[in-house]
Amino acid sequence: MYFLTGWPRRLLCPLRSEEEPFYIQPSFQRFYFAVLSETQLSIWFSRPSVLIVSYIESAKAAAQFGFYQKAEWKSDDSMIAVATAKGYILLFDVLGGGDDKYLYEPVYPKGSPRVKVTPGFKEEQCAPALSLEMKKPVDLEAPITSLQSLQEDLLVCTADGYLHVLHWDGIGSNGRKAICLTTIPFSLDLQSARGGPSLDLEGVYIHCMEYCVTLDGFAVVLSDGRLGFITPLSSTITADPLQGVWAADVTDGTCVAVNNKYRLMAFGCASGSVLVYMIDTTTGSMQLSHKLELTPKHYPDIYNKTGPVKFICWSPDYSVAMVTWECGGLSLWSVFGAHLICTLGEDFAYRSDGTKKDPIKISSMSWGAEGYHLWVLPYKQDRKRQEEQQEVEMVEPPHSCLQAGILQFHFIKSALTVNPCTSNQEQVLLHGEDRLYLTCGDPTQVHSTSDSHPPLHHPPNPDSSLSQGLSTLLGHRHWHVVQIHSTYLESNWPIRFSAIDTTGQCMAVAGRRGFAHYSLFTRKWKLFGNITQEQNMMVTGGLAWWNDFVVVACYNFTDQQEQLRLYQRSSNLDNAFASVTKLHADTLLLNVFRDMVILFRADCSICLYSIEKRNDSPNPSAIVELLQEVSMSRYIPHPALVVSVTLTSVRTETGITLKAPQQACMAESIMLNLAGQLIMLQRDRSGPQVREKETPANNKKLLPFCPPVVLAQCVENVWTTCRSNRKKRHLLEALWLSCGEAGMKVWLPLFPRDHRKPHSFLSRRIMLPFHINIYPLAVLFEDALVLGATNETVLYDGLQGSSEPLEALFPYCTVERTSQIYLHHILRQLLVRNLGEQALMLAQSCASLPYFPHVMELMVHVVLEEEATSREPIPDPLLPTVAKFITEFPLFLQTIVHCARKTEYALWNYLFAAVGNPKDLFEECLMAQDLDTAASYLIILQNMEVPAVSRQHATLLFNTALEQGKWDLCRHMIRFLKAIGSGEMETPPPTPTTQEPSSTGGFEFFRNRSISLSQSADSITTGKFNLQKTFSMPTGSSAKVRDVECAENMYIDMMLWRHARHLLEQVRLRDLGCFSAQLGFELIGWLCRERNRVAHIDDFVSALKKLHKDFLWPFPVIPVGSFNSPLKNGRCRTVLSTRLLKSQSADSLLNSDMDTAPPQTGPTNQTWLDRLGQRAKEMDTASSAHSNQHSPQTHDAFLSLLTSKVEEYSIGSATDLTETSSVVDGDWTMVDENSSTLSLSQAELEHISMELANKGPHKSQVQLRYLLHVFMEAGCLEWCIVIGLILRDANVIKQVIAFLDSPEVPPETVQISFFLLFYLDCFYIVLGYKPFLNLIQPQLQQLLDSSSEQVQPEAFQPASQSSKLGVAEGLGGAAVPRPEDSRGVAAPLGLGLPSIEPAGGFPRPPSEDCPPEQTEEQGEEEGTYDCTLS
Repeated sequence: MYFLTGWPRRLLCPLRSEEEPFYIQPSFQRFYFAVLSETQLSIWFSRPSVLIVSYIESAKAAAQFGFYQKAEWKSDDSMIAVATAKGYILLFDVLGGGDDKYLYEPVYPKGSPRVKVTPGFKEEQCAPALSLEMKKPVDLEAPITSLQSLQEDLLVCTADGYLHVLHWDGIGSNGRKAICLTTIPFSLDLQSARGGPSLDLEGVYIHCMEYCVTLDGFAVVLSDGRLGFITPLSSTITADPLQGVWAADVTDGTCVAVNNKYRLMAFGCASGSVLVYMIDTTTGSMQLSHKLELTPKHYPDIYNKTGPVKFICWSPDYSVAMVTWECGGLSLWSVFGAHLICTLGEDFAYRSDGTKKDPIKISSMSWGAEGYHLWVLPYKQDRKRQEEQQEVEMVEPPHSCLQAGILQFHFIKSALTVNPCTSNQEQVLLHGEDRLYLTCGDPTQVHSTSDSHPPLHHPPNPDSSLSQGLSTLLGHRHWHVVQIHSTYLESNWPIRFSAIDTTGQCMAVAGRRGFAHYSLFTRKWKLFGNITQEQNMMVTGGLAWWNDFVVVACYNFTDQQEQLRLYQRSSNLDNAFASVTKLHADTLLLNVFRDMVILFRADCSICLYSIEKRNDSPNPSAIVELLQEVSMSRYIPHPALVVSVTLTSVRTETGITLKAPQQACMAESIMLNLAGQLIMLQRDRSGPQVREKETPANNKKLLPFCPPVVLAQCVENVWTTCRSNRKKRHLLEALWLSCGEAGMKVWLPLFPRDHRKPHSFLSRRIMLPFHINIYPLAVLFEDALVLGATNETVLYDGLQGSSEPLEALFPYCTVERTSQIYLHHILRQLLVRNLGEQALMLAQSCASLPYFPHVMELMVHVVLEEEATSREPIPDPLLPTVAKFITEFPLFLQTIVHCARKTEYALWNYLFAAVGNPKDLFEECLMAQDLDTAASYLIILQNMEVPAVSRQHATLLFNTALEQGKWDLCRHMIRFLKAIGSGEMETPPPTPTTQEPSSTGGFEFFRNRSISLSQSADSITTGKFNLQKTFSMPTGSSAKVRDVECAENMYIDMMLWRHARHLLEQVRLRDLGCFSAQLGFELIGWLCRERNRVAHIDDFVSALKKLHKDFLWPFPVIPVGSFNSPLKNGRCRTVLSTRLLKSQSADSLLNSDMDTAPPQTGPTNQTWLDRLGQRAKEMDTASSAHSNQHSPQTHDAFLSLLTSKVEEYSIGSATDLTETSSVVDGDWTMVDENSSTLSLSQAELEHISMELANKGPHKSQVQLRYLLHVFMEAGCLEWCIVIGLILRDANVIKQVIAFLDSPEVPPETVQISFFLLFYLDCFYIVLGYKPFLNLIQPQLQQLLDSSSEQVQPEAFQPASQSSKLGVAEGLGGAAVPRPEDSRGVAAPLGLGLPSIEPAGGFPRPPSEDCPPEQTEEQGEEEGTYDCTLS
């Protein structure tokens, strides 16, 4: 609402004087300030803030009259009355110095465009020269306690109990009248005035008094501390008998200030609180509305030590009150008690080193024009002490006398305070005296245009990560500051109104005369070209934007009449382009709803106008037509009481159904804020309804309005929107109210679900109150957010020492943007009222919001904190209902665990009693594959259950995480399981104890079952866990602990081994490599142990196929010499070169990968393994060099899809082929047409193409090389052969065969390896391995020769199913037929070759995970081939 900004400014009096100013009183327009010291009356001007004239009393007169005490201005600023200590009233005439007499005037350099504007308007930017003349004094013969000015009268209260009425002009004996206080009857209300109890007022006088125009009476504080209200029984106070009412139970009143706009009386009390009273319109009694007081929650040190209230000052627009106390300090409240600023706490009260400052004591204060400044007179003792310290430290001799000082605090305020028509928009607009602060626009467009002002910092908003996808209002955090054009400001200060359009790109401001507007698109202001037109109009009812037009309600001085004008934004600002409509009465308020303008006029009537854009003229203009007039004089006692008027689409009658959303667009009702009471006038649909089709468009008659209904009390602001959104009807058709200290209220529509008929007992709308932590300035309807602003302070340490100036006592103030979610409050209120169905509809409409999970957490958290910490039993707890409500959403499991993690351990039992057993919730997470959430539940279980249960669930989670490859989680689970084991011998304490959170961040585990609350919700969702448990060593022996640790490590190793065995059995070598690398698993040592068990290959064919698929490695392309396509029309034609046979397709492998392999921990007596490990490195280096030498790596092949006509070339890379499989599988062919255009020969091109076609991704190559190295180290020669075949690296096969020669190698290994190669030689010709096997034929022959003595034919016959080395099991049973059934060429050693079936399918028994149908399909996919054996 109002926000303090910057440092206070200090005004020094140019006249040297020993006297200190102690009283300040503004004129009615607040352009002049009368400042009193003991014998001196000074008048200051507001802008520029300078002293104009000072009247100093002579010593003789001062002795006669006494010192000055109070001052009061006449309403036309032509006279000042001063009360003196000896009971005299001194009257001064304030005389102007003539037309051209100015004390200060601006001087411009020569050639400046601003020199000599139109004569006659210059005085607006100059400080006038005034003089003061004293008239005849009036002696009232008693000390004067209070002065109050009326139109032509001056009321003076004296300490002898009299109320004097003096005429300003005829201050003689004839113009004087005295009323004795004892003659005024006081009662508790006006009804019991004649017969009820009355106050005894003997010896009592009026201590303080202020007149309230809208209540037509005086709020008074009596000398005995009682509070009262005096009102004339008929029209005028001077002639009629007076009647008083008093407030019961209050006897410590100190001061009073009245609020004319809201009809409130604020009484300061000796206890330090401010009581705000209203007058009951029916009985006339004084009723307490609310209190303004500091709370022990926010100000624990000072709330009861402030002393009595010294002053209360309402701002000029009556929207805020400033309060100061005897002990000092300033505090600002909104009209209905929302606390905005207090200088008794935080940076205002403490220095940066933590020492306490003395609060500044204030002797008097007053608001400046439009509330942009607060003029404050510091208490003289404070100032003298400061000045004396300065004098001691000054170098020059202290010959000069003390200088009087005035502090000027600067404020910026919301545009809603004076121009409430901006409440139907979703922007926040604040205005200071010379600049505007906006929150609107796109961050790419909006950056500050003014570098001269200090930036308004904004702290990191907790919601900032949520702003994606929201409206641009949250897209950036900084204010966009627009400096108001200085030419307009100089002649029209102060700015009275400001408005912003719905897009947030155009602003308009209106000062004393005329107006100006600004566009963010052009970054320019538009001012009236003709200054006479500007000075001839004054905006009276406010400004608003309608599309591209500024709508202005103004008074025309030339025609002396009120007008409604529309100016087009893109045209020049000139009356020639304006649409002007004459009005019959003064306009007080204006608002726009869709294509309608609503005006509230001084005769208490409301007018509705329609606006229509006219496009026929060259300059776009608008047509304005009067639609309807509504008289409100019966309901409104005084026109100044209407705070805002709004046209809305809100309605309550039975017309609200889900079938009629189009009615949401119509102007259905008028909302009127009458002194804080929200009044609604709905259209009367009770009469006969005429169908819209039957009436012509031009004479459609609007329905009359029903009598008004009061919706709410204590309303400061109202927000509604004219947009409609079928998905979020609850939020867009609601009415939002700001109610001061009561927080906010929403008037929410209730819709029947699924087009059902509404219940007759269910009301159409419901009013729900909720508290928020910020002062609301705008509502984002669809985003379910409230936008606001808040004051922040920055301490300044540059001025050290005892003589810091008065301003340095105050920190530097900034205004920062804030926002707050309100959805959880509304959902909770609906659930409390058993409206769960409505809550569900509302929540589902908002489920797509990025912070919806946070909303759910907040709702659970707030209800849990309230109910679990309640001292009395709750008869109808809400938490089970909330838990049931959240289960409707998929976020249920995350919401509960995140809420539990942020709540103290003591409340967990209450939470899980309502939401369910954490063990069950953990299992639900596992079933839903939500492992991150399951890990969070593990923390809960570890704190609530015995270690055995924690271990059981942790093992489940660990296994699942291993299976899904969540390596981060696996690492934390390993650490967690170890921690559980080491803490198992301890019994957990019965009560939770606190423990310092460890510095590792993330999830902490504690032996004492206490939980760290430092984890934020954001980090939970990222999946990065840090499970850690801190524990103390048990008291038993260290051997015991070592045993436990060994057992725990063994337990974890067993799980890791089991998983590795599982991966190897399923031929998931890529996963095995990741598993080893991520968890630091010692793969080589484990493979050494498992070499003859699980590391032995059972089914060579499927292993080879699986590796091809796993590593996205293409099958080798078949050379033409040994392959003929059976397919007709050349659909699968391949053009290849046999040069491929001599090339290798391996890229170089980084030797560092090999060097950093984990050390092998195999059996001790393995000399051949040792040699194998040493030679593996040499082999890798050799093969890498060989491949680099022979395989070009940077050429692209030209590939095209084979069609009947080859028309286009397409350039493909290696991955184009390798992602699917080999060239054979697709309809691809090498392009051999137009080969003359290429620089390469046909053979070279084919060679390059074959290279690319046979090569997998580089990453897969590196991984395969690494695995090859690991298997070599571990001595798993079968896997080495398979990987060597895939890489088609002859060096690898030669190396393995060389090792098979070694006498240490077990004969089984030799047999298996030989059979593997021979089997593939026979069986895999079709997949292109034959050329490669031909390449290594000499080595194979050598292997045959060396092993012919020990290898017998029976070794390869399926003798025993249970034999681990049995070929029947190893090759899948049916893959190797019995010798007697075999067909084909006889092989050496009498081995029968597998039969090659005519159909070409590869018969294979269906495995567990591959049903027979699938096997058949795979066979068909591979195609049918004719094969010839060479």
